[in-house]
Amino acid sequence: MAKRNASISVAGLAVPFRVWGQRFAFLGLLALAFALMLMSKAETGALERARTAIVDATAPVLDVMSRPVEAGQAVAQSVESFFVTRAENDRLRQENARLLRWMLMAQQLEVENATLRAQLDFVPEAAPRAITARVVADTGGAFFQSLLINAGARHFVQRGQAVVSHGGVVGRVVEVGDRSARVLLLTDLNSRIPAIVESSGDRVIVTGDNTPWPTLTYLASNSPVSAGDRVLTSGHGGVFPPGLVIGVVAEASEARVTIQPIVPLSRVSDVRVLDYGVNGILPPPEQVPARIAPRPADLAAQPATPADVHPESATAPASPAAGAETTR
Repeated sequence: MAKRNASISVAGLAVPFRVWGQRFAFLGLLALAFALMLMSKAETGALERARTAIVDATAPVLDVMSRPVEAGQAVAQSVESFFVTRAENDRLRQENARLLRWMLMAQQLEVENATLRAQLDFVPEAAPRAITARVVADTGGAFFQSLLINAGARHFVQRGQAVVSHGGVVGRVVEVGDRSARVLLLTDLNSRIPAIVESSGDRVIVTGDNTPWPTLTYLASNSPVSAGDRVLTSGHGGVFPPGLVIGVVAEASEARVTIQPIVPLSRVSDVRVLDYGVNGILPPPEQVPARIAPRPADLAAQPATPADVHPESATAPASPAAGAETTR
């Protein structure tokens, strides 16, 4: 009982001290904050000097520590920029090719539209039949330039048909087999393509000379042809239909005018053989005479048959094959 009374008396004495302690603690914290405010106002220069000294001491360490981080960031940015630039270049290359095709189509449509406006009862040409073939060999040489494709007579390929690739003229078919055909390139020495300069309207002949740059012949001396002008097929001669792109003028001088083919002929891998329904200047093989039959006057002028030759053999009729050959 006595212990209980003692504890109660101690607790009663501690209550006033606790209350006074809480009050003085609040007042102490308030006074400390006020003192710190006064010290910051009074010792501003000293604090600034201390902070400056600390920064000066730690700046070299921070600089050394930050260099590897900056180098890593620079490498990461370079790698990211490389891939971004590569993707952007691929996208721009595809967009440039697409815009170039659109520009060529727009220029061709503009010329065609102007021509159609000048005509009233215009009948549009029928769409050509196209045969896609793959280039299987380059049969060119020092004196001729041609390609061998894997499409022939059984695929309805005929001599004189136009051959294009990626919207530009490659050449024409000159030999046809059952499963293959030979294409004479427009750069060959024997190639002649009637053409027209789109900007000036001058009619020319694109002449191959076994070089990568065919020349324009029969061009007027006062023609305003300049580098970059497009050259199209004119449709004259019946070999190529009008409007096919051959190339652009690469060099225009008084001595000669050369063009750059629109199709890189050295890298052609696939072509399209177009059938516009034109026969061209190359007749079918069965219409080419293998031998000219002698005239009766020439036979009468021949010397007499020698004595050791029997008249029956001299006057014997020609074999059916020979007769068929001479009458073709």
